[in-house]
This record gives sequence, C-alpha cells and structure tokens, in this order.
Amino acid sequence: MPRGAPVPEPDRPLRRGWTTGACATAAAKAAWQALLTGAFPDPVTIRLPRGETPAFALARERLGADFAMAAIVKDAGDDPDVTHGAEIVVRVRRGPRGSGLVFRAGEGVGTVTRPGLPVPPGEPAINPVPRRMIAAALAEVSALCGVDGESAGDIDVTVAVTGGAALAERTWNPRLGILGGLSILGTTGVVVPYSCAAWIHAIHRGIDVARAAGLDHVAGATGNASEAAAKLRYALPDIALLDMGDFAGGMLKYLRTHPVPRLTIAGGFAKLAKLAHGALDLHSSRSEIDRAFLAELSREAGGSAALAGRIMAANTAAEALSLASAEGVPLASAVAERARASARSVLRDAPILVNVLVVDRAGAPLAETGHG
Repeated sequence: MPRGAPVPEPDRPLRRGWTTGACATAAAKAAWQALLTGAFPDPVTIRLPRGETPAFALARERLGADFAMAAIVKDAGDDPDVTHGAEIVVRVRRGPRGSGLVFRAGEGVGTVTRPGLPVPPGEPAINPVPRRMIAAALAEVSALCGVDGESAGDIDVTVAVTGGAALAERTWNPRLGILGGLSILGTTGVVVPYSCAAWIHAIHRGIDVARAAGLDHVAGATGNASEAAAKLRYALPDIALLDMGDFAGGMLKYLRTHPVPRLTIAGGFAKLAKLAHGALDLHSSRSEIDRAFLAELSREAGGSAALAGRIMAANTAAEALSLASAEGVPLASAVAERARASARSVLRDAPILVNVLVVDRAGAPLAETGHG
C-alpha cells in the first residue's frame, strides 16, 4: 500500500490479490521447471502457506543454455498497492556444488543496509516467508523431475521487479535502509484489500530499525505536516520517524513489547482528540470526534458552561478548538494530556517516556506535553 493511501469504505465485495512473494514463487517455479525439462508450465500453480493453490499466467519467459527466466505481472486485487501491475521477474540457474539456495537482488529489488529488518544487511530484500515459499516450490519441482543428490538444492535465484527502483520511492523502503528497489514481501501470499497490514508492518519494521540503530527517541505522526514539525522540533533523523498515520494502536502495541526510551506522538487536533478519547484507529470512517468529550475537557480546562454548549453544537473539531481559543481556554493542551494518558494505558508498564505534540494544519505547534 502506498504511503498516505486513503482507506475507503467499500460498497461491494473487494477482490483479493497476490503478494510479490507469491508472484516471485510462481515465476521461480516455472523457470526452474523449464530449466530442468525444457518447457514452461503456463499457468503455473503454487501452494501458499495457508494451503491455497492459485495459478499464475506467465507474462514473459526465456530459456537459455544455462538459465531460465519467467515473469509474472502482479495482481493486487482491489488493494491500492504500488506494486499492482508490476512485473516480477525471476531468473534461475544451477549453482556451484555445495552452494545451496542463493538469493540475489536483480534490478528493482532492494538491498538491506541497516540492521533490524527480517534479513541482515547486505542481503537482498526478499523476506523470510517468500524465501521459504520459493525454496519449497523449487524442491517440489526437483522431486517431480527426479533431481536428487547433494547438488539438488544448489540453485541461484535472482529476483527483479521491472521499474522497482522508482516504485520503491513511494514506499517506506528508503527510510528503512532498503536501497535500490522494492522488497519481496508476504506472509500468506494473499493481499487483502484495505487490510492496512502492509502499513502496520512498515511501522513495526521502522521500530525495529530504530531500535537496532540504538535510537533513544522516535516519533509517530498522523501526517506530513506533523511529521515535519516533530522532525524539526526534536532534530530527529529520518530513521526515527514512524509513519503512524491513523494506526496509533498498531504503533503503540508493538512498542509495548519493543520499547524505545522516548516516544513523541505528533498530529493535528482532530486526530489526537480521538486518541485522547481512547480511539486507537484514527481514520474518519472508523472513529468520530466526540463533541461531548471536548465540551467536558473545555470545562476541566476552565471554560464556561456556555462555551461547552457551543462546542457541543460545533460542526468540526477545528471549530471547537477555535471557540475555546477565543475564550483563552487551552483545549489543545487538554487534548494533548489526555492523548498521552491514552497512549500510556496502551503501553502499560513499558519503559517509554511519552510526549504528545499537537500541531495546526500548517504544522505549527499548538500544544506539547513534554516527555513523561
């Protein structure tokens, strides 16, 4: 899913798709079978981790003297995945005796350069589950074709994505230290439309990378303006910035078991008002501004009953904030403090100091709790 992609409410059943890992597995299987038999299976069927057996049509194929190549165009279903329609290309050849199964990054597949990710630095960004899927598919073909012995698993697999370097700029890969292209991902092989699993996965990997780098302060922001404000205010490097978006819960629950000493949560007043009221998914379709809650906060902050009544009748959170500001009532500060309390309740006893920064639409600070 691209950074900042909207998450609409569908009015019809959404079509599922296939991960880059599933596509790479199918291409690798077809290419290896062609190298052993001289013929490409088309379509090629694979088995996914949960038992599904989808079939993939080949987009391109080539058989050389000592290699075979197969390509599959990824279908992400109805998910707004940046890799939908991308061509996943796999080239296989026999490796030297005793070399085992070797994965290489072809054009458009990134290389890991920072610790903390599922594969170590220097390795192609092909995640563990796709590696296991490819290994199983190749072993299946070897067995069917009667290839056995010590050298049966000595296979060199190069995975590429046509145009992958450009596509990767629309993902979290550069920030995570995955350079040169995309990652080959997927734990089930199936893309569930708008599940947001890829986004939350990227938040988790961002935390892993920050921890591996020894950072003591990370920031999760609801959007670009709040992220830029946090980066500037605390002089944070890009590696410390977690693109939290609407998924406060996904970030906080992972930090609970993978703590970083200091956390800043940065966002606009409306989003953080939802967090203050206990919502962990801040998307407009899945949580709402509670005007009664804001009215209560205004009274606790010293506002009048009349102000509380006007906030109850406000059309938007921005209007409620404007009404409070006109009377000198620090409603943004009250929201920041309650948002920090909500975050702390999710983090439980994790050793993390939490700071909440509320910004306006331009990114100018409105309120800040400080770490505590």
